[in-house]
Formats: sequence, C-alpha cells, structure tokens
Amino acid sequence: MLYQFIVFFPLFGALIAGLLGRFMGKHGAEYLATFFLCVSAAFSIVAFYEVAMLHHATTVRLFSFLDSGDLQVDWSLRIDTLTAVMLVVVTGVSALVHVYSIGYMEHDEHRPRFFSYLSLFTFAMLALVTSDNFVQMFFGWEGVGLASYLLIGFWYTRPSANAAAIKAFIVNRVGDFGFALGLMAIFFVFRSLDFTTVFDAAAGKAGQTFNFAGYQIDILTTICLLLFMGAMGKSAQFLLHTWLPDAMEGPTPVSALIHAATMVTAGVFLVCRCSPLFEQAPIALAFVTIVGATTAFFAASVGLFQNDIKRVIAYSTCSQLGYMFVAAGVSAYQAAMFHLFTHAFFKALLFLGAGSVIHALNDEQDMRKMGGTYKIIPWTYILMLAGTFSLTGFPVFFSGFWSKDAIIESAFAAHSSVGTYGFVLLTVAAAMTSFYSWRLIFMTFHGKYRGRDLHDLDHVHDAPQIMLVPLVILALGAVIAGWPLLSNVFGNFITEDQSEFWHGAIAQLPAHNALEAREMVPAWVQLAPTAMMLVGFLIAWYFYMERPELPAQLAARRGPLYLFLYNKWYFDELYDAIFVRPAKWIGRQLWKIGDGKIIDGFGPDGVAAGVLDWTRQIVRLQSGYVYHYAFAMLVGVVVFATYFVMAGGIGK
Repeated sequence: MLYQFIVFFPLFGALIAGLLGRFMGKHGAEYLATFFLCVSAAFSIVAFYEVAMLHHATTVRLFSFLDSGDLQVDWSLRIDTLTAVMLVVVTGVSALVHVYSIGYMEHDEHRPRFFSYLSLFTFAMLALVTSDNFVQMFFGWEGVGLASYLLIGFWYTRPSANAAAIKAFIVNRVGDFGFALGLMAIFFVFRSLDFTTVFDAAAGKAGQTFNFAGYQIDILTTICLLLFMGAMGKSAQFLLHTWLPDAMEGPTPVSALIHAATMVTAGVFLVCRCSPLFEQAPIALAFVTIVGATTAFFAASVGLFQNDIKRVIAYSTCSQLGYMFVAAGVSAYQAAMFHLFTHAFFKALLFLGAGSVIHALNDEQDMRKMGGTYKIIPWTYILMLAGTFSLTGFPVFFSGFWSKDAIIESAFAAHSSVGTYGFVLLTVAAAMTSFYSWRLIFMTFHGKYRGRDLHDLDHVHDAPQIMLVPLVILALGAVIAGWPLLSNVFGNFITEDQSEFWHGAIAQLPAHNALEAREMVPAWVQLAPTAMMLVGFLIAWYFYMERPELPAQLAARRGPLYLFLYNKWYFDELYDAIFVRPAKWIGRQLWKIGDGKIIDGFGPDGVAAGVLDWTRQIVRLQSGYVYHYAFAMLVGVVVFATYFVMAGGIGK
C-alpha cells in the first residue's frame, strides 16, 4: 500500500480542501493538505531507498482503466529507479511549497481553493511519473495541464492572470496534439500502449518505414518526434516556450512548483522513460539535442535584461531545461536526470526566495525598484546566494556544478556535429546564466534602495519561520545533492553501469557512450564552464557594483541588440502577427458574415422571420365577425367558379 498512499494522498487532500475547506476553519484545509503531502514525501523517501538502493523495483496493478476492443489498459504503478527519483523530487518540492504557502498566502481569503489546486497538481504529476502505459501517462499529462491553468489563473479577477492561464493552456495543447498523434502511432505500430510491450519490441522496428505522400518515412523517428513535440510544449522548449514567462502571473509558490520540479520536467522524464524508442531513432535524438541547445542559449540571452525578478528565474528554468534535453539528445539520460534532480532544489529555492523578497517589499517585483536589502532580510539573501552559486555552477561545493558540467562534457564527448553544437551553445549559455543570476543578486540586495521612498524599508523584515524553513531545506539540497561523496545516499546518477543504480530503467545502446567518454575529455573542456561562470560574474560585478549607472545609460540608448533581447527575440509579436491576429480575423468573419449574415440572415432573420410575418398577417383574418367569414367564403366560391369556367373553356 506504500505506493498507493504516495500517489493518492495528495488527491485526498485536494478533494477535502476543495469540497470542505470553507467548513474547516481558518487553517484547517491548508494544514490537512500539507499533512497529506508531507506523508507522501516521507513515503517517497522510503520508496527511493527500497527501489534505488535495495533494487526492489515492482509494478502494482490497481484496476482496469480502459477496455475497448484491442485496446486494454490497466491503471498500474510502475515503480523503478526512474520513478523513484521523480517521486522524491515531486513530493519533496511540493511538500515544501505547501509549507511555504501557509505563510505566503496568509492573507488570501481563498486559501482552501489554492491548496486544493496545489494538491491536485501534485496528484496529476504523480499519476504521470508512476504510469505503466501511455494512456495513464497522457491522463497525468493533461491533468497537470488542467491544474497549471487553474493555478496560473488563481487570481482570476486580474485580466493578466486570465490571459496567462489561457496562453499556457493553448500553447500546451499544440504540443499535446503531437503527443496524442504519437500515442495513436504507437498503438497502430505495436498494437499496445503498455510500456513493457512497446519497449521490448522497439529494436525490432528499427529501420522500418511507412509510406506517406509517396515518401518512405522511418516509423520510430516519426513516433519519437511526435512524442518530443509534447515534451517541447510541456517543458517550454524553443518555439513553444512563450507560455512559461507569462505563467509568473500566478502566486509565487505556483511558480516554484511548476517551474522547479514538476510540470516543466515532465518532458525530460518522457524522453528518458522512452529511451528504448529514442535510442533506435538517431535523427530524433539529434533533433532533441538541437532544440535543447537552442533553447538553453535563447532563454539565457533573453534573461540578460529582464527586470521582473520572477521572469529572470523563469527564463533560467527554460534555459536549464535545454541543458537537460541536450543530455538526453546525446544519450546521456543519466546526466539529464541528475540535473533534473539538482535543479529541483536550487530552482525551487530561487523562486521561493524571490517570493520572500516580494513578500517583504509589499509585492514589488521590479528589480529596478529594489536594492540595499541584504542587511534587512539577511536570511533570504544568504539562502538565495546558495541557490545562485548552484545555478551558476560554482566549483566543487554546489550541486549544480556537478550536474551541469556533466552535461556540457557529455555533449563534447559525443563527437558529433549536433554534440558540438550543443557544447558551444551550452558553454556560452553558462556565461549568460552567471551574468543574469548575479545581476539579480546585485540589483535586489546590493547598492542603494531605488524604491519610491526610503522609509518603505522601515517596514521590511525577513520572512517568517514557516517560509524560511523550506528555504533552508532546499538550500541544503542545492549545496550537497550533487556531491560525489554522497552518491551512496542520493544514488550515482551518472554511472555508465546500468546495474549500479538505474537497473534498466534507462536504455542506452553501447555505441552511445558519451557519458562514459566524458571522463576522457581535454582539461580545457572541463574548465570551460567554470571559466565562463567567472566571466559572467565579473561582467555583472562591473556593471552593477562598480559602475551601477552604466546599465541605465546603455538601456536608454535602446540599441538594436538590447531591444532584440529585451523584447524576447520578438516571439510574442511574431506569433501575434502570424497566429493570433489571423485567428481573430477569421473568427470575426465567421461571426459577422458566417453566423450573422448567412446563418442568421437566412434562418432566424430570413425564412423564420418571413413565416412569422405571414402568420401574423393571416391571423388578422381571424377577426371573429361572421360577415368577414361569409365574405371570405364568397371570395373562395368566386375563385373556384372562375377556375372551373376557365378550365372548361380551355379544355374545349
């Protein structure tokens, strides 16, 4: 029953908080939902120990989920090392976000609804990562999409929050359309949607093709590209990334939950789970690498000049997800999962730390109106420093150093054109990551206070303990989660020997040995990320500590490069011109012409209105006077007589 409790406890918390929250007192719903999540997190640690350390992988069948002809699907819990890692990440971060939210949402009157949505989101994500078949995975996949819509638009009285929720929902539907087509193709090819059945038969389908429009298309390449299209939407990869920064309209705990460890990592989990398919589709793997590297570079470049503290961290998330996909694209799935694991700690820490800053500064999010606060909110400052050191890859002592460098080295060790492409862009992105991360620290905590009134700082204070405790725990993970000395505790994620930790949960062909070959890369490759980190730090120090007046002067010039990056490569404007405006124009034409003039004009305003007018005229004949009826009869007799006379005359 251990695994059932892990998955369904958050659902119980969501139902109770959502249905009975208003009757449970001021804090009843949030305490109960948080309790269920904490129990689920504790059980997940036990499950991780049993599966990853004691090698007790298992599959638990719960009930028949779908039975329609050849399509028979059970709801089963697939508990292997890949699942165990995700259970710890999802329930651990979610439990800490629940605890943090008790303090952060203290003054919100809709707390029961908020905690219900949080727990529902966690349940959907757990259903996704424990799935034993593609249908169950799709259920969880769409579940997190629904819950994210509810959470991003939680403050539904704000038009911007509603717009952001709708944008996230629609963009994810684009990716999910590809995912759904991929599932249909899998069933058509393998006659099953069960993971074990499909993965065992994958090698036998390698190289097989199907005819499409006169061309022979590789089957597994097509399936993998369609699946990855779903991953691009859920993990906000290049071209389908536009929803992620706007998701900041939700409460800050939502940002931590969605961007750190749950929804956005679902795409990475999907690719790693489907590694038996991707290993047989080299073109798809190359595409994953290209998209991941492009996303890492693009998002890092956009984050350079953003001023909203949460948006900077959001673009950082988008960039770090690109790192994970590059690792998966060069078949270093273990490195991708390692970075996913460490990233969950330091990115949740940064988001919740940003929430503490916003909470202290009366909901201010513009870094240009901050500064000079490191002595006033010292705990938040120190904890965010730990997250920043880990994100930028400060050597040896922080987890991000170990996981991110493993990806960069693996990309180089792949010795392929796409691997080199990934290595170059990830190395450059490392410098940009360091710059915008330290820019955030310097603008938020150092220098002079740039708010409206210096007396505003008189009321600024550090977050309450219920918000700081989760930050301390996350900071501990951000520091030590990647240490090699603790590999026996956290698991040796990046071992090339499958029997040591992953035990077959990840498939990898012998020829795809980038992870093993990374140990042999030149010293300059190993030092490159650290060197770029130092370059980014020094540039940020010069601009925001030594010459703090310089950034404003450069921004005032509004040069083309600055505008290009500040406006996010103009993707929103481009999509507005290509998709939004034409869609609105088509909708307006269908409304005004199709519905208004044609349908209404011919139907309700045409034939129906004419019949009604004629009916009203005829009704007037029903006057009730006998002489009117007699006159009508006389007219009728005359008409009939005339007809018969004329007909008879014509006949003669």
